[in-house]
Amino acid sequence: MKAFDLTHTVKEDMTVYPGTEAPRLIAASTHERDGFRETALSVFSHVGTHIDAPAHIVEGGATLDSLPAEQFIGRALVIDCRDLKEDDIITRERLLSYGSRLDVVDFLLFNLGWDKKWGSEDYLRGYPTLDLQAIDLILEKGYKGIGIDAISLDPISGGLARHKRLFSGRTIINIENLKGLEGLPKQPFFFACLPLKFENSDGAPARAIAWID
Repeated sequence: MKAFDLTHTVKEDMTVYPGTEAPRLIAASTHERDGFRETALSVFSHVGTHIDAPAHIVEGGATLDSLPAEQFIGRALVIDCRDLKEDDIITRERLLSYGSRLDVVDFLLFNLGWDKKWGSEDYLRGYPTLDLQAIDLILEKGYKGIGIDAISLDPISGGLARHKRLFSGRTIINIENLKGLEGLPKQPFFFACLPLKFENSDGAPARAIAWID
């Protein structure tokens, strides 16, 4: 089995959404003082590679801790969008070009190649986004979730129209800030994105992995 880690490491100087506090990793216990090491974490629920729950956008929507474990695992397909230019749109037609592969997976992962900009100001602007017709197709197909290697499903300055459309009609998860999608095969593969489980979670940092038998 070959495994792929698709997760950015949480650290204090990492890229965060504008207005979000950076994580803090505080040495709460040390080997020298206490005989063991322990870290106090202070981190927003939508930092790093993380999952958005419907509750992130929809009042009364499902929280991550309320979803069954199978919501976070399944088969996935990468949609290669690296040919797109800044601020381009990912269309319904691009998705349909993948044919029958769309019908045998639980997750669509959008490879913009944007993870290469991680750590720079360029990461926060210009990334391609899905049009609403593409999101409608995603909802029609009944996927467990989608993921993207960018800071958000929506442009930072453009409101939350895509989030609202995605979460308006059904229970689905949205994964942001993935990395390393270029290393995955063109055919479906196994995928899991497991969030930190805390009460009433609108979102949570997660460990995203893919594997091939």
